[in-house]
Amino acid sequence: MTTANPTPASYDNDNIFAKILRGELPCHKVYEDDATFAFMDIMPRADGHTLVIPKNPSRNMLDVDPKDIAAVMETVQKIARAQMTAFGAEGITIQQFNEPAGGQVVFHLHMHVIPRHDGIKLKPHTGDMADGDLLAGHAQALKKALGTSE
Repeated sequence: MTTANPTPASYDNDNIFAKILRGELPCHKVYEDDATFAFMDIMPRADGHTLVIPKNPSRNMLDVDPKDIAAVMETVQKIARAQMTAFGAEGITIQQFNEPAGGQVVFHLHMHVIPRHDGIKLKPHTGDMADGDLLAGHAQALKKALGTSE
């Protein structure tokens, strides 16, 4: 058994989500407020799979400011409710991973919010990117359910 490192790794300002927040990479935005940003996962495990991130830098749950995670969870709830409407979901799966051993791949805190239907398994997270037009349509459906039009 190894001893856990008491100091988590530092935040990388060049991670893909930081670049999305700075507008350096495109995304299909669903929602934004002063503290959070929500956009479509480009490798969705189900139709409507959305990511919610804090705008402030944080690697994961181990270093996030409590105010930022509270804001993220408020946005997660908004997105989950919108998914229930937009996709006729019967349930919601929320996933969050920390550090490589915990399954984290992108090192900016993010919550996966995934609409679910009874009897339908999640697609594998294989690295296959979804069609951009499909993602744009899903983003529009969520915006409509949220009552936003931007």
